[in-house]
Amino acid sequence: MNQTQRKVEAVIDPQPVVEGAGVRLKRSIGTRTLDYLDPFLLLDHFADTDREDYEPGFPLHPHRGIETVTYMLKGVVSHRDSIGNSGSIGPGDVQWMTAGGGIMHEEMPQVRPEGIDGFQLWVNLPAKLKMTRPRYQGVLSTEIPTVQIEHGVIVRVITGEAGGVKGPVSEIAADPTYLDVTVPANASFTHEVSSGHTAFAYLFEGEASFADDDQTISHTRLIVWSDGDFVRVTAGESGARFLLVSGKPLNEPIARYGPFVMNTREEIEQALADLRRGTFVYSE
Repeated sequence: MNQTQRKVEAVIDPQPVVEGAGVRLKRSIGTRTLDYLDPFLLLDHFADTDREDYEPGFPLHPHRGIETVTYMLKGVVSHRDSIGNSGSIGPGDVQWMTAGGGIMHEEMPQVRPEGIDGFQLWVNLPAKLKMTRPRYQGVLSTEIPTVQIEHGVIVRVITGEAGGVKGPVSEIAADPTYLDVTVPANASFTHEVSSGHTAFAYLFEGEASFADDDQTISHTRLIVWSDGDFVRVTAGESGARFLLVSGKPLNEPIARYGPFVMNTREEIEQALADLRRGTFVYSE
């Protein structure tokens, strides 16, 4: 059976936004340009060395109906939540939090000379799991496998599989792949992606072609692929580093209001009512 290579469907320039208590970041999913990529609802990149741009952080706030994925490249974020988790997310660490029926959590960047650099991705939950029990998967950098494949390509496997190695994050409804890929200068990287799954790359270092064409894309940009069976990325003269993310679309209606993503407006109103009554946080 002939396999089809995915083509570049869109190239998105991240938009500057201010979130939390005043954190400056760049958003490429969850904007007027790109509302969402089913099942992915938001992608933020926070990278700054000016303490005033990140120190305000994200004080205690609610989530319902989604999963939030925080992946750090540089710096440290302290966190705590309403189901008893607390600690720090450092360079190379991942926090995969399933908000489910309701969770309150806080993420506060720590001021350090190196500043901060990292990503937050929101993954939608299917209707049957939106009110499920919250779950927290904290994965240390040392627990995330790194595999070197052909042409000197290095891949950190957070979830999914690359080079015969599986990532430590498991049992996620969207059946996602989340890879941190470094491709040396002029080398190529080929990766199979399940047909029908949404797939994108977030290029944050260097430049590359994301299909077999003459379109060289420079950082920092989000690349959306069309459907197909595999992707091929060829780095430019300075090499390239990017996130490769894919997942199974839910094909369900979306109703969103800030940190809540449900299927109907009535469910959003219920979340707001629960918050006012103090009954928001998940309980049996």
